[in-house]
Amino acid sequence: MKYLIIHQNFPGQFLHLLHHLRAEAGNEIVFISEPNDSHLPGVRRAVYRPPRGAAEGIHPAAREFELAMLRAGAVARAAVTLRDLGYRPDIIIGHHGWGELLELGDVFPGVPVLGYFEFFYHLDGLDVGFDPEFPSPACFRPVIRAKNAVNLQALAGGGWGQTPTLFQWNTYPAWARERITVVREGVDLAACAPDPTALRRRLRIGDVIIAPRDRLVTYIARDLEPYRGFHVFMRALPRILRARPDARVVLVGGDGVSYGARLPSGSWRDRMQAELAGQIDPDRVHFVGRVKYDMFRALLRRSDAHVYLTYPFVASWSLREAMATGCAIVGSDTAPVREFLSDGRTGRLVPFLDPARIADGVLELLDDRGLAARLRRAVRREAERTLDMEHCMTRYRTLIDSLVRQGAAPAPRRRSA
Repeated sequence: MKYLIIHQNFPGQFLHLLHHLRAEAGNEIVFISEPNDSHLPGVRRAVYRPPRGAAEGIHPAAREFELAMLRAGAVARAAVTLRDLGYRPDIIIGHHGWGELLELGDVFPGVPVLGYFEFFYHLDGLDVGFDPEFPSPACFRPVIRAKNAVNLQALAGGGWGQTPTLFQWNTYPAWARERITVVREGVDLAACAPDPTALRRRLRIGDVIIAPRDRLVTYIARDLEPYRGFHVFMRALPRILRARPDARVVLVGGDGVSYGARLPSGSWRDRMQAELAGQIDPDRVHFVGRVKYDMFRALLRRSDAHVYLTYPFVASWSLREAMATGCAIVGSDTAPVREFLSDGRTGRLVPFLDPARIADGVLELLDDRGLAARLRRAVRREAERTLDMEHCMTRYRTLIDSLVRQGAAPAPRRRSA
């Protein structure tokens, strides 16, 4: 089959799908994205230049949609070039988040489109207003509503949708869910297999050395920011450090902001270190920035207690990988995490907004090795049951094949592939 896949940051959410498709003889794969240094053998790249910024003076609520339409036009022009060179895909797959798919039906009429729907924004009940420390001003409500402009354009444009979790599926209106299938994102269970011997070996991360006698607490996020609970985790640390003199803490993540509002100046790490000055021992709490994937996996395998926190928002890939690695996980008792973990069975769930309870959860796993070992075994089994990459790819391909057979006609309603 001929595939046209679109994501502004190649390969985005489609890395595992690309590996799967490349392994099949006879597939032709073209990927449209912004230029970057990533590449995969057997995948042809067609790049488009990032659009200019939003026009000066445009309404704040319209800025994101204007950028989306600029991207849509740039991707359509790249697709026209492909069409004029004789390439007509059997299916178009992409992420709806940046507007890149909006004009492809004009370029390739009749070709089915499978779009990734990541999140439908709400004025309350999800991420907005969840954390009382950061109330959303009334003037921001039009901006939140406008963030769904691309979602709504995509839903009105036909095609079919996919999303990776029931939580994300349920953020969409009922009328929209009828055209979105839940396709789980899997994990390479072999690459993320547990290593029981890791607890007995010394681990080095840059200048930081974790000895076998140390009890290692890990926290991992793309960026250290409130959406992923960085601020409340930091407030839990003084209690953890006092109770366990043998505890070392490694925090992985950048100083940018992936979600939510940016600070007027500095980083959230700067702010939290200033707030907790004198309470955090720098010889035991280590900020290592972003790390290579091999080091990421080594940290998970060595971790005695792994903390994963999130607003009611899209769950990180790192949660799936921590499960596959068999981590003893302290997770936030929020809807995205509850879909993956069950309190007392595959992890410990604690209130997101309560640093004392987060500290209690970590200390319980550090103090009770039997409990930690039981949770490790159970969460690995859960990953094998629900996150096996091959099973997930099979379901993904089943959906793709059904759409190709039907062409651009509406597909039957189905919640899960």
